[in-house]
Amino acid sequence: MSQTDSDLVGCRGSQLPGLNICLVHAEAEDRTEYFRSLRASGARAKVDHRGTRLDAALLAGLLGALRNPDTERIEVGRAWFDEAEFSSDAAFDGATFSGEARFTGATFSGDTRFAGATFSGSAGFTGATFSGDTRFNGATFSGDTRFDGATFSGGAVFDGATFSGRTGFVAATFSGGAGFNEATFSADTWFAGATFSGGAGFNGATFSGDTRFDGATFSGSAWFVGATFSADAEFAGAEFSGDADFRRGTFTAARSFGPLVCRHALNLSEAVFELPVTMEIAAREVRCAGTRWESRATLRLRYAVVDLSDAVLSSPTAVTAHPVSFTADGSEVLDELPLLPLDPRAWVASVQGVDVGHLVLTSTNLTECRFTEAIHLDQLRLEGSCTFARTPTGYHWRRHLYKVGLYRWSRRRTLAEEHHWRAQRAEETGIKNPNPPRGWQTPDTAVSAGPEPASLAATYRQLRKAFEDGKDEPGAADFYYGEMEMRRHDRTGTSRAERGLLWAYWLLSGYSLRALRAVGWLAAAIVLTVILLMEFGLPLDPGPTEKSQGTVTAGQVVSWNTTPQEPGGAAPGERFTVPRLEWGTRTALNSVVFRSAGQGLTTSGTYIEMVSRFVEPILLVLALLAVRNRVKR
Repeated sequence: MSQTDSDLVGCRGSQLPGLNICLVHAEAEDRTEYFRSLRASGARAKVDHRGTRLDAALLAGLLGALRNPDTERIEVGRAWFDEAEFSSDAAFDGATFSGEARFTGATFSGDTRFAGATFSGSAGFTGATFSGDTRFNGATFSGDTRFDGATFSGGAVFDGATFSGRTGFVAATFSGGAGFNEATFSADTWFAGATFSGGAGFNGATFSGDTRFDGATFSGSAWFVGATFSADAEFAGAEFSGDADFRRGTFTAARSFGPLVCRHALNLSEAVFELPVTMEIAAREVRCAGTRWESRATLRLRYAVVDLSDAVLSSPTAVTAHPVSFTADGSEVLDELPLLPLDPRAWVASVQGVDVGHLVLTSTNLTECRFTEAIHLDQLRLEGSCTFARTPTGYHWRRHLYKVGLYRWSRRRTLAEEHHWRAQRAEETGIKNPNPPRGWQTPDTAVSAGPEPASLAATYRQLRKAFEDGKDEPGAADFYYGEMEMRRHDRTGTSRAERGLLWAYWLLSGYSLRALRAVGWLAAAIVLTVILLMEFGLPLDPGPTEKSQGTVTAGQVVSWNTTPQEPGGAAPGERFTVPRLEWGTRTALNSVVFRSAGQGLTTSGTYIEMVSRFVEPILLVLALLAVRNRVKR
């Protein structure tokens, strides 16, 4: 078919060899001759169809001419398709590009398939547009590969692809899902500024060179499960609107991780960090169960609930609640508020199974943290304003068998496990407690009810030592109280007699930590002693208490017999008078310091004084200890 001049106006297609027209506008005979020359050139064929619009028929003819009849694989040397337009599906599956392959600015309107393709030279897809599904799975890129600014409107699959040279997906846009699972990146790789609107999978991927995801945006979930980063891995300024899963990832040379923002959970469980690393994360949840830090680590967190269960800390590791928003490159402030709630506090959910001898917690919220089964709790360092759970406030109504009435819990810091244990115990015994926040916290459905009192007592004891080593007397006092409470409730490791003594110790002075309780009991004992003395112990008149009798016999021998005389008690109407009140008060106060009131008491008064001299000094000591401990707090 002949071409008129109007057909050629505005045509951007590259001219065929020896002709002044492109493949689209060439005569049928010219196309046939061109395809015949490509078959004759074989794997050394060079094609140049820059700016050419290739429909289904033209593309089929071109690829048929490049197909090796023996292997049925497309083989081409240099291939230039810059700004070419593929109006239908483009199938380059298994193709071999032995020279440079350029698709810069090309438009693929249908599905695009390069599955198993081999690019021996450089491959350029910068600014290319893929409107349908795109498949590069199993492709091999031996030279530098650039997809910078490329747009993938459908799914993009690069699973199992091998990138031996430098690879760039800078500012690329993935509107559908993106899969790089088991892909291998042998040189430096850039995903800086890339946008992933769907899910992004990098499971099992290997990054041998420097890797940059700084400024990347993940609107869906991102998976890096089992990924290996052998060189530096940069995620500064990255934003994850969904979950980000780095489980079992290996960071061989990464010295920083973030700052980044994650709307939901950032999972680093069983990941390995081999070099000293600084991690800056703003997320709802950070899971570090079984994570291993081989060297020094600093975790600066905002908003996050971090779970450190079974983590391995080989060197000093600090978990810090970062007070201000993170900045990328020291200048641009990360936009956190659209992604996260307004409360920026960092919470620690668990350190169970962790050797916390190297752990430092700074200004973190520990109200729901589980400490039992942790190792070397006495060496844990708590700095800044770490917050623990508190006992319920206000007065509560108790109805359980024979126990009915109001009660009030002493204010103190507690462990979440004690809350869980008391909530479970209240449920089992039928004690009706109000729901939180007035009652004890109930455990999450995924968490067991908690340890028994014996284990909790040991946990409190170790944490108390950590507070004492940190010169935090108020914290040590609260955890001593918790330890004694758990011992008092332990029916397996504490004998009945010991529990009785602990019960009396708690009732009389709050384990020498409740000054008002101890002073109140001392005052009550003194008042009771005074009343008993006025009623039974003081005589009417403290006169002579001895009676002497003599006998005169023949020979002027005189013998005397002196016997004690029982003072007479006071009459009922004369027992409660001001003088007797002063006398009884003096007697009772003397008894507190082990001083005898002297003579002048009735037999009943003597026994009352003996009991007072035994009990009230004990109460005095408890009161003095409680006051001392209160002042220290």
